[in-house]
Amino acid sequence: MEVISENSAMLSNFEVYGLLTDIQAGRGQNKPNKHQQQLATITYETIKYLETKPCKHQSQESIIEFMKELEPFNLTKAEKVQILNLCPTTAVEIQLIVEESEERLTEDQIYSLLEVITKYNPGEQEEAETDPARD
Repeated sequence: MEVISENSAMLSNFEVYGLLTDIQAGRGQNKPNKHQQQLATITYETIKYLETKPCKHQSQESIIEFMKELEPFNLTKAEKVQILNLCPTTAVEIQLIVEESEERLTEDQIYSLLEVITKYNPGEQEEAETDPARD
């Protein structure tokens, strides 16, 4: 993965995860050396954290399709990135992410949005199927 402009973009967790795994593997960027121990630790800890998040199960293709399906909801770029990163599962979570959601989204739109999120978040479905404690 390549960072196009270092100073001007909101990055999704998927992009950060890809960049950090590339750095850790020494692809594209320089792998942290013994003089950059803090960078190596931050890289490791952040990757470890992101591996527990939805970005672990996302792909560039699925994100493109997901963003297309979000278009009818008239969300801001920041709201779309937050929804992509957090994959909310309840109407309350949507309301916390979308500014002035009561005025901008109907109840039906909120539930339609949750259906889109579920469709593109296979990690949650896989965890629910494999984790008997969630039943």
